[in-house]
Amino acid sequence: MTVSRSWLRSLLPLVGALTLQARAETLPLPPSDVDLIGQVKVVTARHEDTLLDIARRGGLGYTEIKMANRGIDPWMPGEGTQVVLPTQHILPMAPREGIVINIPEMRLYYYLPARAGVPQVETYPISIGRYDWRTPLGVTQITQKIANPSWTPPESIRIEHAARGDILPPVVPAGPDNPLGQFALRLGVPGYLIHGTNKPYGIGMRVTHGCLRLYPEDIATLFNQVTPGVKVNFVSQPYKIGQAFGVTYLEVHHPLKEEKGRKEGALGEIARLLANRGVATADVDWVAVRRELAKPTGIPVPITQPDESMLLDVSRKAEDTLATGR
Repeated sequence: MTVSRSWLRSLLPLVGALTLQARAETLPLPPSDVDLIGQVKVVTARHEDTLLDIARRGGLGYTEIKMANRGIDPWMPGEGTQVVLPTQHILPMAPREGIVINIPEMRLYYYLPARAGVPQVETYPISIGRYDWRTPLGVTQITQKIANPSWTPPESIRIEHAARGDILPPVVPAGPDNPLGQFALRLGVPGYLIHGTNKPYGIGMRVTHGCLRLYPEDIATLFNQVTPGVKVNFVSQPYKIGQAFGVTYLEVHHPLKEEKGRKEGALGEIARLLANRGVATADVDWVAVRRELAKPTGIPVPITQPDESMLLDVSRKAEDTLATGR
């Protein structure tokens, strides 16, 4: 395993209260046999903050910051409250190329083309389709980039809005009232877009008609980096297994409501995922697994003890890497 200096530094823990920061970082991509990126952070809430404010500054959506901070009032966390930012992730089980969207996690991963030999990944919170307007699964691609898009709402959406007394015009022009925001990426699946929003407080929720919404600042960054033809892979992985430094981790999110029976079969699914990674059932802390399933945090938690020989080998390589700068 080749150990990247920048990747090692990206995993160094941030302990204690931190100054509230803006947005997520572009992270170095770990070696192919390692699955963790980022680090969990802790910030101190200000008097005027809601969890939504803190989530946006930390590159998170509403559901994931709420899961990681059970018992904290999302609208009035209170000045001085320590808020956990679940900004460490297990990469989805999918080829590390193009865009990968894990729907139940409500998160997008973009694998940037390698620059100066250093592969990188960006990750953004998203909103996904409601139960009755599901976001599709499968592989497609970006077919068109549209700046300042207009929106032509389908007849079904106009009828839905009219039932609430909200009469939509046939075409909503670009501007502050356009729900697509300032940028849109058209997908090969007809009718579906990755786009911005004029309602950023909805990021991290199931609120769309099937499209993917990003914070305005995030879609601006992504829009400037991608090109038509980039692969987009939609997956559904509420239970993610990852490995790093000889330890196996589990990250749990709520399964999609429409995937009936998946929650009830979670232990079996996790056992199969572990078997596929060569992890022996006897080595797993099933108490930790059940605890995370009962109250998901969306944070990778260790469920095995470290392999001491692998840990020593990685430690030696890490010391050499940090010492030499390579």
